[in-house]
Amino acid sequence: MGRLTKDPEQRVTQSEKQVSTFTLAVNRRYEKDKADFINVVAWNKLSEFTQRYLTKGRQIVVSGRLQVRDYEKDGHKVYVSEVIAEEIYFADSRPKEEETQINFVGGPEDDLPF
Repeated sequence: MGRLTKDPEQRVTQSEKQVSTFTLAVNRRYEKDKADFINVVAWNKLSEFTQRYLTKGRQIVVSGRLQVRDYEKDGHKVYVSEVIAEEIYFADSRPKEEETQINFVGGPEDDLPF
């Protein structure tokens, strides 16, 4: 559980899959004045969700798996640790300006039974 340090960044891969990346500031349990910064990656539908509802400062809970990968940069091997998100939950209440935007998702073209 942590707060987003900035709005998620979204891109589309060469295989046309959506991917969002963001960083969570996670407070340490016994050192309240220190935080860890965790890189998170969300794919496809979860990526769409992050773009629609997550903004800088929003507190969320991420459930997923830890992934460590490496690549070469300037002749040196660089290691990256990140969480591949499988589920994302809100951990704070909705901002007031967002309440009116989320209450009804859809449009007049939707066939509603009521």
